[in-house]
Amino acid sequence: MKGVFRFLIAMVLIVAAIASYSAGNSTGLFAFVVLGFVFEVAFWLRLFPLSKKRKSHA
Repeated sequence: MKGVFRFLIAMVLIVAAIASYSAGNSTGLFAFVVLGFVFEVAFWLRLFPLSKKRKSHA
């Protein structure tokens, strides 16, 4: 179930990014392009999460 939920969130983010880019292109509002960029970054961060560096106990 967790995998399906992650997949659905990723798909919602990429669809929102594409819709924002499209709205920005058709209306000429740069704010939609920025919003699309934010959604796209969120998509990529969900797809490839940042790994936390391990601390060595030496």
